[in-house]
Amino acid sequence: MSAEIFTGTMAVQCQPFMSFHHIHGDNVRIDPSGTLATRVESFANGICFSQEPLQPGQIFLVEIEDKELGWCGHLRVGLMARDPRSLDMVPEYSLPDLVNQGDSWIFAITRNHNRVQTEDDNSSRAINELLADPYLKVGKFKYPREKLVARSRPGRFSHILDELYKSNVLPPTALRSRIGVLYEPESDGTRSMHIIINGEDMGPSARGIPATEPLYAVVDVFASTKSVRVIQLEYGFSSLQTLCRLVIQKHIVHRLAIDWLDLPKMLKNFCKYE
Repeated sequence: MSAEIFTGTMAVQCQPFMSFHHIHGDNVRIDPSGTLATRVESFANGICFSQEPLQPGQIFLVEIEDKELGWCGHLRVGLMARDPRSLDMVPEYSLPDLVNQGDSWIFAITRNHNRVQTEDDNSSRAINELLADPYLKVGKFKYPREKLVARSRPGRFSHILDELYKSNVLPPTALRSRIGVLYEPESDGTRSMHIIINGEDMGPSARGIPATEPLYAVVDVFASTKSVRVIQLEYGFSSLQTLCRLVIQKHIVHRLAIDWLDLPKMLKNFCKYE
């Protein structure tokens, strides 16, 4: 069954299954499913690519599956306008090595990364939008937010944390955080790269990307990021279960209060975290 990205006027057919390419860095091991990439030694030589080039608006989404202490730096993602099979060798680093070869646009994910701000943006508005809107909109593309947002597991004192806790969103580099990359066609015939971090669009991270070559996703399993897993997305309308969760979350004080509700345990867990 094929997936669809819904836009204002049309639905775009997409690849039904996303996986990593068999071409990758020397220190990476890909599991038999092609969806789990693990760096087995050192802190570099962890570059991976998508198996297929991306379609317009198609998100290549990964979740941080494991981390390794003692290294400085985090996951890097982006796009490459070359077939990975055309590389003489996969470079040790995406930044700067792969970028210096040309036709690549790579973005370093940082612990305190913030969305690219526009004139009418403010932090409270962004948090309210994340809480209220079950869809993420990037240009003319629209995505159910449920699979894009990773959810932390609540602890004993979670209810006394700041307002960001109420949005149930992990920091960008945390375990189970979800990072995605896509491109959007522009009116001048070029393409813009967008990075999605836990259901929020970071804005155009690169502009003016030529439309002459297919674009492959690049994921550099770098430094403190040890392992990432590809998340399969279902494009279309949010499920009734997800819409019910949004209603429940809007009418409680904090996530731990969900335990007091007369609901099945599985539904409670779904409401607290995915």
